Amino acid sequence: MTETLTPEIENEGLMKSVFIVEMVRQMRAIDAYGQYDSLSAAEMLEPFVLTKEKKREIPIIGDPDEIVIARVKVFYNAISAMIESECGLMAVPLINLTHEGFGRALITVGKLVVMDRTLRDVHRFGFPSLSKMKDEADKILSVALELVGSHPKVAGL
Repeated sequence: MTETLTPEIENEGLMKSVFIVEMVRQMRAIDAYGQYDSLSAAEMLEPFVLTKEKKREIPIIGDPDEIVIARVKVFYNAISAMIESECGLMAVPLINLTHEGFGRALITVGKLVVMDRTLRDVHRFGFPSLSKMKDEADKILSVALELVGSHPKVAGL
């Protein structure tokens, strides 16, 4: 007899994953005034979840505010921290955005660019669910680690 996991149990396992723990750590790091101290991990990461309904409420054209930009930085900082912990080399995220929300996100390890993403409509930055966000981060992480493994001399510079 096979039982399916309830969403709470699945979500509990997700909340204990290395990526989600790192995201919470990064969110707490940008909280200079302690506003997130009373929030749970799920509450803290809730702004990253942008369902279709929530996305419809956000105008198509808009400028990102500092809070949204901070969320983008948290996402790529968390991925960089995971790359660093996996390969032992310093990974540096670089985010360049215009005031209109267009730009680029890079992650470098040494002189090696392990991730290069074009960012568009940053004011609508989010994922359909936390598991989709984790999946996206896992894809980026695996490609980055493969690149570091393929080019260790460049990554070590």
